[in-house]
Amino acid sequence: MIQNPILPGFNPDPSICRVGSDYYIATSTFEWYPGVQIHHSTDLVNWRLAKRPLDRAAQLDMRGNPDSGGVWAPCLSFADGLFWLVYTDVKRLDGNFKDAHNYIVTAPAIEGPWSDPVHVNSSGFDPSLFHDEDGRKWFLNMVWNHVSTGIGGSPKHPSFAGILLQEYDPEARKLVGPVKNIFAGSPHGLVEGPHLFKRDGWYYLTTAEGGTGYDHAVTMARSRRIDGPYELHPEIHVITSKDAPTAVLQRAGHGQIVETPDGDFYHTHLCSRPLPGLRRSPLGRETAIQKCVWGEDGWLRLAQGGPVPQIEVPSPVATTQRAEPESISYDFNGPDLPLDFQWLRTPHPERLFSLEERPGVLRLFGRESIGSWYEQALVARRQQHFVFRAETELAFTPEHFQQAAGLTHYYNRHKFHFLGVTHDARHGRVLTILSCPGDWPDGRLRFPLADPLPLSADGPIGLAAEVDGATLQFWYRDGGVWTKVGPELDASVISDEGGRGEHGSFTGAFVGMAAFDTSGAGKSADFSRFAYMRRED
Repeated sequence: MIQNPILPGFNPDPSICRVGSDYYIATSTFEWYPGVQIHHSTDLVNWRLAKRPLDRAAQLDMRGNPDSGGVWAPCLSFADGLFWLVYTDVKRLDGNFKDAHNYIVTAPAIEGPWSDPVHVNSSGFDPSLFHDEDGRKWFLNMVWNHVSTGIGGSPKHPSFAGILLQEYDPEARKLVGPVKNIFAGSPHGLVEGPHLFKRDGWYYLTTAEGGTGYDHAVTMARSRRIDGPYELHPEIHVITSKDAPTAVLQRAGHGQIVETPDGDFYHTHLCSRPLPGLRRSPLGRETAIQKCVWGEDGWLRLAQGGPVPQIEVPSPVATTQRAEPESISYDFNGPDLPLDFQWLRTPHPERLFSLEERPGVLRLFGRESIGSWYEQALVARRQQHFVFRAETELAFTPEHFQQAAGLTHYYNRHKFHFLGVTHDARHGRVLTILSCPGDWPDGRLRFPLADPLPLSADGPIGLAAEVDGATLQFWYRDGGVWTKVGPELDASVISDEGGRGEHGSFTGAFVGMAAFDTSGAGKSADFSRFAYMRRED
């Protein structure tokens, strides 16, 4: 059986592509760098992170992008001996405007080399590329209407103004011919995330609708002509949990069809698993997959019947699910950052960290404040379990209060908890906690420690965070045993729905190492190890 979610912890908007017996899924990374996660599998059960292809300034520079901006909804395909990756870089998302630029990059293999991007258009987000049987290529994206009342009104959700189709000329590297709005969506509204699939002379269009909250859905339509008109699926939605509040997989929508070599069909989709009793999803929007069948009427449906996604679905081949490790310990002895880790926005990581200045440690250079949209020295990995412990060891000798380094449970600039080593005029080197529990839009800090905790004058400091569902407890070690520090904090706010609510943030919780120096001196901090330990969920 396939156990969902197949990509746990912040892996939304899954675009799936099969090449021979190899499957690839590309997911959104938003403001996290490098851009786009591509996972690989041969059985749809076991997946490994294979590549983050957008890894240089020519392809992606997100400095100044807002929280939950950046890379939205990539589409991965294979044709003409190349992988084609289409993606959006969102520069603004609040208010009437969505400044969203769409690009195409190609590569002969998933590992690369990936080309410099071609700018295609900026009329909306969630682009995809369809390779027709006659060799022609078609570019789709939702179109954003800023001259509207946004949510509500008549028609419903007029800012989401339909799905555009235009031919793409790969030789000229540009869109050609007329542009046509081929699908206005269903009455459910908020149409986005288009993907085309051709079968038996029909063009099947799957879209995401209902917003990426608890009304999310996969909607299907079809036409004999690629440019329409498209008729809606008899049940409208192929996958949704909007009418199943007790289902484990909530917020189900936005995915793509794939056919196996043996002619079976599956559909990926994003989902979330809210904490029990709370509509908060710290693991963000994750990737799941469902087995599907074609009915006698030529429409796709879930194999188990109904639209509600399941935790367990049949796998296409007999296989064993590999057991994940209970604990992962990272060292920093190699030339590259361990693959699980990412940083924020900038294509110039040499300004943020070094693995060479002091071999065997990750050296962070204190840059702008934690929560900056430009240059923030924060290196972190995804939270993938509801119950876990993270540990690190830090060598850092701050000289004044503007310098701090430590361990953070982080979502964005207004949702984080930070256990940091800093300097206090009375006590010298101390521990402090900076907490921003969802204070949007201002991002005001709370200080859970009434007074900073004095530390020894020098020597390494161990820092740890234990998360159990909705609670976070920090720990520290100053040459002795592990000791709790500070009160229990609200870990549930480090979630999609924390702060401004379910449609305001689209990533997921991270845990990692951070340093800032708001004096501008660039004080460095050395992290000798990092461990992530799963506990029983």
